Amino acid sequence: MKRVLKSSTAAILSMSVGVLLLVTLGGRAAWAEERDAYTILKAMSDHLSQLEAFHLTFDSDIEVITPQLEKIQFTNSGELLLQRPNHLRGHRFGGFSDVELVFDGTTLSIFSKGLNAYAQAEMNGTVDELLEALRMGHAVALPAGDFVMSHPYQALVDDVLEAKYLGPGVIDGVRCDHLAFRNFDTDWQVWIEAGDQPLLRKAVITSKTLAGGPQYTLRIKQWDTSAQPTAAAFTFVIPDGASELGPDDFLKLDELPAGAPVK
Repeated sequence: MKRVLKSSTAAILSMSVGVLLLVTLGGRAAWAEERDAYTILKAMSDHLSQLEAFHLTFDSDIEVITPQLEKIQFTNSGELLLQRPNHLRGHRFGGFSDVELVFDGTTLSIFSKGLNAYAQAEMNGTVDELLEALRMGHAVALPAGDFVMSHPYQALVDDVLEAKYLGPGVIDGVRCDHLAFRNFDTDWQVWIEAGDQPLLRKAVITSKTLAGGPQYTLRIKQWDTSAQPTAAAFTFVIPDGASELGPDDFLKLDELPAGAPVK
């Protein structure tokens, strides 16, 4: 009998919350016009574009779906240093990988601490061209790469079918604007710091092409928009005893463990 009462109470509570959400979100006043979402996203993109250099730290989660439709999440942390137009240094570490990427405008170097191995490739160009080459030429997934491009707005809205302003939100104590966008194959949300520093604080990308809707989540913990990196920050020094991999082995330096049960 107690179990029945608990179940009934839980059902009533759940229904009450659902009704409250419908009343709150269903009202016209709770949703801004579509252009507001684009305006806020454009303000963030323009702000990032104007930064000559920045440093940030982040946490990320990536989900995979097993053949049994079980959802598994892997977590990582990292940092990124960028100096426009053609210098980038990134470090990502998690339970299964500890990987560093260094780009000096002419050469891309990637080092895996766990493997004590590195791979290098000649890549002349900008950070934008580097990101495109990694995606297209090496099939390296960069779910949040669009946000660090020189003009992120166009890349972000190219295939958008629907945009919504969902209202205020708080990320790590920072008041943000919460936006949601829909593409053909993904849904994605961003939380952008409110005020005169419209910086990205969180992004969630949901795949609609896989059962279970696996997500990639990025949470930026700290921004330094006054960074002044030296040339040495983008110089790769081969660690002692490290072995060299071929450019095609970039795929071995992914943030997922080998044999991850991806459907």
